[in-house]
Amino acid sequence: MSMSTADNDVSSDSCANCGKGEEASIDLKTCTACKLVKYCSRDCQIAHRPQHKKECKRRAKELHDEKLFQLPPPLEDCPICMMRLPSLDTGRRFYTCCGKVICSGCAYAPVYDDKGNRIRERTCPFCRTPMPTPVEEIKRYEKRMELNDSRAIFNLGCYYAGGRYGLPQNAAKASELWHRAAELGSADAYYNIGSTCMAGDGMERDKKKAVHYWELSAMRGNVEARHNLGSFEANAGNYDKALKHWMIAVRDGDPDALESIKKMYEREYATKDDYATALRYYQAYLDMIKSDQRDNAAAFYDKKYY
Repeated sequence: MSMSTADNDVSSDSCANCGKGEEASIDLKTCTACKLVKYCSRDCQIAHRPQHKKECKRRAKELHDEKLFQLPPPLEDCPICMMRLPSLDTGRRFYTCCGKVICSGCAYAPVYDDKGNRIRERTCPFCRTPMPTPVEEIKRYEKRMELNDSRAIFNLGCYYAGGRYGLPQNAAKASELWHRAAELGSADAYYNIGSTCMAGDGMERDKKKAVHYWELSAMRGNVEARHNLGSFEANAGNYDKALKHWMIAVRDGDPDALESIKKMYEREYATKDDYATALRYYQAYLDMIKSDQRDNAAAFYDKKYY
């Protein structure tokens, strides 16, 4: 990576401003934004800022994009069938009794006891605990919150946002819980915070903050956030970046991203090879998560139970 002439005049082991080096027992600090230069003091960093600012911002942007466009970690496997969990929420369910996230196929399938007899009452397919009443469900959520369960904290925030399970509708409480879940690493919480900023619910609309939170969400694997970032870049005319975002989302099974790439191809903003690659990625994802149980669950999905 090239550097400005001034930055090239100093060693990586010396202060970019005054030239004092580590050999003089000086504790040099690396510029946290660009990682390119070091300084012996805050005063030297401030003095060198006008000279370094442009290069620093350019490299910081490159580092940010490198991190942003890395493939996110895949979702964990369903603890029952040991197949990869679907990326979309409709393909999986969280159970407050044991804290497990289980695919819709295993959630839909019959549950048997340790003697092989089918359990007729509705129970958790993992730990076989009977399904709770709405009041019991909230109590279970509160217990899981004490364990810093990010999924439980996120879901409870959603219930406050919508006034569900007998909870009062409370946007401030929902936001508080989503921020707590986000600090614990919840991609979905970051997504909801970003969406709230974009919509301006209860606050001034802030697109910059929305994109920031969607980026944090996308880097943790949320395909909806990744798709939104692609749309944001496409609307700004940054089609290369939009395609990168949507390709990542397609790899994780987002049908909307596949449709967006198709439209890019039709409008000649993407190539035929780009669209063919997206189709292969999407089919590979479908093959990875496909099972007869999951197909049955999709066919007989009952909102009363799921």
